[in-house]
Amino acid sequence: MRRALVLARKAWGQTHPNPMVGALIVEDGEIVAEGFHASDGMPHAERVALNALGRKPKPGATLYVTLEPCSTHGRTGACCDAIREAGIARVVVGATDPNPVHAGRGFGVLREAGVEVISGVLDGECEDLNLIFNHSIRTDGEPLIAAKSAMTLDGKIATRSMESKWITGPVARENVMRWRRLFPSIAVGAGTVIADNPRLTSRIEGEPEWCPWRVVFDGLLRTVMTQNMPSLYTDEFRDRTIVVTTQHGGLGYVRKLRDLGVRVWCMDSPTQRSSLGMFRKRCAEEKITGVYLEGGAQLVSEFLQERQIDYLFTYTAPMLLADDKGRSAYSGLRTEHLTQAVRMADVRHESLGGDFLMRGRVVYPEKLNVDETVFRLR
Repeated sequence: MRRALVLARKAWGQTHPNPMVGALIVEDGEIVAEGFHASDGMPHAERVALNALGRKPKPGATLYVTLEPCSTHGRTGACCDAIREAGIARVVVGATDPNPVHAGRGFGVLREAGVEVISGVLDGECEDLNLIFNHSIRTDGEPLIAAKSAMTLDGKIATRSMESKWITGPVARENVMRWRRLFPSIAVGAGTVIADNPRLTSRIEGEPEWCPWRVVFDGLLRTVMTQNMPSLYTDEFRDRTIVVTTQHGGLGYVRKLRDLGVRVWCMDSPTQRSSLGMFRKRCAEEKITGVYLEGGAQLVSEFLQERQIDYLFTYTAPMLLADDKGRSAYSGLRTEHLTQAVRMADVRHESLGGDFLMRGRVVYPEKLNVDETVFRLR
């Protein structure tokens, strides 16, 4: 199953809105064929592995797959049918289909056909592989909005003079690039664009530069008023840039952006701030299944205050500022008791050089019942 996970990750960030899936066939204790789902519309991993084998599997052959085989007929046909027709004797599965309508159905179809099914092998790792897909399925198409921060041990993302490069080291920054490659979009606020002029692409050594949808929140279109236009609006990927604004930004600036080839989402708002709920809805309409929110602190805090963050990536460096005027990663909540704290679930930890990554699903206090709260406080 670990090898199947390696296969699945070969399509890292390339399968949206589908999941990443890896599969392999074992005969007499040896791997004889492998496959993975390469992209939307391409054959599923099970069929790729069966085709790679190029013949009928031997009696007693086992198929390992990271996700429950599909039992419904889509563009590529039901994988359960292909497995049954091939004569596979046993199927070992990692994660169960996250869709409650289909969860476990594939297992039943295979067992009815006389196939031995073993499920739940490395299910935690297999489910973690498809954070974005799982969230989209369970929320009827809503995007997974994940916020990323790099901070000191005391929760600061910049000094009082706004110096922030670099709090974390090169290994952690390479890890960020890897997650950028997974998410269909990256989002920042106007202040970050004006201060840093970021490129917002994934740049991994040995791989082509990858540009997701690049989202800029700019309710007043301040980024268009600057003397030098940000590279997001003028580089070779400008048609992959979306500016989220309001009617307060001015139609002239909207036309200027559109003339450059930049997309503009203008949302009705009584203030200069775009509705984050409307943004989530628009992403769903546009089939953007994941948003990697990189800041700045004001924008991320607004998402948190409006309960619009689903997942957190927190990179912590072995560094202390111990300065009340240092910039904090999050603000704006009134938390008088620990029971009111925002928490994380399904937490995963990773050491990255001298830095540390903690990531997990966000759980807001109103979503916790009393028993869960007591348990988490212990």
